[in-house]
Amino acid sequence: MSETTHYSVNQMRWQRFKHNRRGYWSLWIFSLLFIASLAAELIANDKPILIKYQESYFLPILVNYPETTFDGQFETETNYLDPAIIHNINQDGWIIWAPVRFSYDTLAYDADGTFPTPPSATHWLGTTDTGFDVFANILYGFRISMFFAIILTLCTSLIGIIVGAIQGFYGGKIDLLGQRFIEIWSGMPQLFFIILLSSVIVPNFWWLLAITILFGWMGLVGVVRAEFLRTRNFDYIRAAKALGVSDSQIMRRHIFPNAMVATLTFLPFILCGAITTLTTLDFLGFGLPLNSPSLGRLLLQGKNNLQAPWLGISAFIIVASLLSLLIFIGEAVRDAFDPHKGIRTS
Repeated sequence: MSETTHYSVNQMRWQRFKHNRRGYWSLWIFSLLFIASLAAELIANDKPILIKYQESYFLPILVNYPETTFDGQFETETNYLDPAIIHNINQDGWIIWAPVRFSYDTLAYDADGTFPTPPSATHWLGTTDTGFDVFANILYGFRISMFFAIILTLCTSLIGIIVGAIQGFYGGKIDLLGQRFIEIWSGMPQLFFIILLSSVIVPNFWWLLAITILFGWMGLVGVVRAEFLRTRNFDYIRAAKALGVSDSQIMRRHIFPNAMVATLTFLPFILCGAITTLTTLDFLGFGLPLNSPSLGRLLLQGKNNLQAPWLGISAFIIVASLLSLLIFIGEAVRDAFDPHKGIRTS
């Protein structure tokens, strides 16, 4: 396929993607939410973005400064919510704050009443029963969920593609043994395995990621395997073998591009499943450490505090919206790679 033809094919796919208005606008909304989560420290933080004090400039979000820097009494890290520190800085300078002056782990000392407190001008979505700002936890929890899901999707997809390619290309005993192993491995109770390991190892982001990769790589094996089984006996593949082209080059250059079409259509749905996995584990108490922001733990907070409906409603809306956006994007990607999908012109 020439470069011009390849470009025109991609242009047609992009036009088909844009034609699915729901998926197209979902991509824009999801991109804005993801970018906002990447800049979480600039949106919700208990440290100022920029300080000018005594003709000097300070960046607390990047550098930890002791209290003595701002005429405090101790050499410990500055608590920028301390009224005395704020008074000292404002006397001889100024402060630029984030829109929300709370991070996900900032205790809300200024809350009125007992926790959880309802939404207010200070805490836009209220506070949790442990005194943390709900909006900040959603913002930081969204970012952790997306990083977890993206890394998990990339790693499991890579393993699944490699295994499926080997099985489909060589067939025979390799395919037979591979399928029997997948049948056995997919029957392993993943949740029980995580529960058992949680009693021995303290769960963290990377440990949890490794376990989910260990059990989640089989999603794309069947799709890639079927494409390789279908393509391996085509005439141009036989000709390449007759010319002495190596198996790895045949798989990489001639078969894999065909398998990528089906693979790409599944990626948004795999991403959706990865987010659901982390949310479920956090909800059940076998996910990220307790000091980590988590969408699943916010759902648990809503379940345990029915008298504070803003907790459950906030968590449900963000999780449901995120999964819906990914599903809509996946549908648009599927339409984009469907050559039988026409584009109606107005």
